[in-house]
Amino acid sequence: MSEHGGDAASAARRPRSPLHDYVDLALDDQRDAIAPEAPEGDGLPERPATLPDAPDETERRRREFAVLLGEFRRTPVLVPVDEDDAPLTADFGGVRWIYAFSDESALARFALARGEGGREWAYRRWLGARLLDAMVPAVGVPCGVALDCADGADGMVFPPVRGVVPDAVAVDMNGGTGDEW
Repeated sequence: MSEHGGDAASAARRPRSPLHDYVDLALDDQRDAIAPEAPEGDGLPERPATLPDAPDETERRRREFAVLLGEFRRTPVLVPVDEDDAPLTADFGGVRWIYAFSDESALARFALARGEGGREWAYRRWLGARLLDAMVPAVGVPCGVALDCADGADGMVFPPVRGVVPDAVAVDMNGGTGDEW
């Protein structure tokens, strides 16, 4: 990503986020998120006597993920772009991840985490569905979307697997033929 986001003509077309306007809010959010000290005691709480039935728990989590995926697909997100309008990405674990953010505050927290909170960032606003259905296949390597990745447990990843991205680019499919590995 460049400091200026490209030439002057393209800069006029792209929304810019003066992140320094959001830095104070992001810092306040970080301060509020610091957990209070645990009271002295015996340590960790005891485990429940019975564990939930594994198949039921797995199905419940799949349904929860499906709801989150549906929300993401219908929601416009901010995607930081470089001077060539290419989305900002990172490679991790053999997968390329497109960074996406739910709002400018989330983008500001990401910029702070990178040590780049004092500059402006060019971004595009795209529907989550566009990222998953069009951008991910265009990358040409295993690719997913990392939403609000600077927010720890509040962030979310949409990996390149069937049901999330088109089957032709899902890593859990055999070359897009519909056969599982």
